[in-house]
Amino acid sequence: MSTQTTDVLVVGSGFGGAIPAYYLAAGGARVTILERGPRLAAADFTHSMRLGTYNKIVDVIRGEGVTVVAGNCVGGGSVIYFAASLRAPGFVFERRGSLGRRLWPASLTRATLDPWYDRVEQALPVTRTDWPDVSYAGGVLAAACQRAGHTCNPVPVAVKPQTCTNCNWMLSGCRFNAKRSLLLNYLPAAEAHGAVIRPLHEVQTVGPSPTSGYRYAVTYTVLDPDDYTCTAQVEIIHARTVVLAAGAIGTPIILQRSALLLGGIPKAVGRYFSGNGDRVSVADINDTKARILLGLSRPDGTAYQGLPLGRPITAATYDYLNPNAPEYSRFSLQQIYFPPLTNLLAQTANATWFGIEKRSMRARWRSWLTLLAMTEDDNEGFFATPPPTGSFMRLAPGLGQGTMSYHPTPLTRQGWTKADTALRGILEKDGLAFVRPWAEDVAGTVTAHPLGSARIGDEPAASALTDTHELRGHPGLFITDGSAVPTSLTVNPSLTIAALAERATPAIASHTRNTGVPLQNGAPIPSV
Repeated sequence: MSTQTTDVLVVGSGFGGAIPAYYLAAGGARVTILERGPRLAAADFTHSMRLGTYNKIVDVIRGEGVTVVAGNCVGGGSVIYFAASLRAPGFVFERRGSLGRRLWPASLTRATLDPWYDRVEQALPVTRTDWPDVSYAGGVLAAACQRAGHTCNPVPVAVKPQTCTNCNWMLSGCRFNAKRSLLLNYLPAAEAHGAVIRPLHEVQTVGPSPTSGYRYAVTYTVLDPDDYTCTAQVEIIHARTVVLAAGAIGTPIILQRSALLLGGIPKAVGRYFSGNGDRVSVADINDTKARILLGLSRPDGTAYQGLPLGRPITAATYDYLNPNAPEYSRFSLQQIYFPPLTNLLAQTANATWFGIEKRSMRARWRSWLTLLAMTEDDNEGFFATPPPTGSFMRLAPGLGQGTMSYHPTPLTRQGWTKADTALRGILEKDGLAFVRPWAEDVAGTVTAHPLGSARIGDEPAASALTDTHELRGHPGLFITDGSAVPTSLTVNPSLTIAALAERATPAIASHTRNTGVPLQNGAPIPSV
């Protein structure tokens, strides 16, 4: 086996990995990116829910009390996300949680993160949408909010409106290159500066390197493109700096499996897992009431029946993000469209989902309004013993059994209850709709926003990372994905993960420079 070396090894190619990879490569470092998923271009994405298509790039991972939907491809979650790009409210950075003390590092506030948000919004870029861009479903939420005395706003998205066809297949990747995934900015910019991306490379462990001049030895397996449970070979690569960005499900597993090799890891690794407080509900809209109460109709005269039309996320109300309100009472409410893959996980509360009732509700699915509340949860999740290989046990293509457990505390449930009550107040007014939250019986809590399993902080007992994203006790090993985010955010987390990765990059570059790599400063925001 030949000895492979690189200056900087990046594990994962989502927001947390692509951003430092670009800047380090642009500065002159040899950068290698290992991505466990395949590499697809726009022409490879299919508007289909057939097996062998979406489940090559999307993983549904079930744990105990929680199910996570995650990206599995070059570009990571940016390829399958719905592109809602929001900055976290200022109060999020002051949260104390049930521990009773500030959870974010003292150096991090909304004001100190704003310059990094600015950079990401420019690089993607993010579009400030207006009402003509809002879907029929978003319009129903907006009209209902107005009637109930609340505001509603179009959601900023990382989408090029002129190119977007409103096909609503964003979970399957964008065939039109309208969604600003990392395939269009940071990753090609990194490759233009010499970074090498290796798809279907799944990292297993990180340990000390015996090779002079290199600090870490990283083992990985090469996966069969047709069957991810099969490995073609096992290899080792040596690096001066390692950036773990395998996601909040993958990163803690790699670290847990590496604990003995590394001589121990912080106790906070694999703890404080959060689903971003996600709470999904289905509102069954009465089309007649939508016409009478809201004055709505589509051009063909139909009052609504527009659930699948337009983009998945277009409107939200932020009226409940009051910075003066107590914790666990603040949340945003967002219109969202879940494709059939995710709906299969859903079972609504107060419904038997058998016989006539199930058939009746499913028959009316075009008149549903699906809604996502993003609340303040308690970071109560944790990871058990890691599997022998990989981040989870693969049960079938696109389906896995994870080791994470999530059992909501009363404080988390308090936040969900407040969000449920607010939704009912808006949508059940005068019989406009009947709101059914997704039950937890089938899949537990369902989230596409896993966070916090190796979080940053000032207090070693409650955080795995320093405020520069370096793993405590392990110089040169950085974590820059969603696992580093200390708390739920009350908004979609992609922009915050990206801004934190931008902020962490100078420290990663500084360490790498200290290892003898002649890095240059001042790489521009990527423009491709």
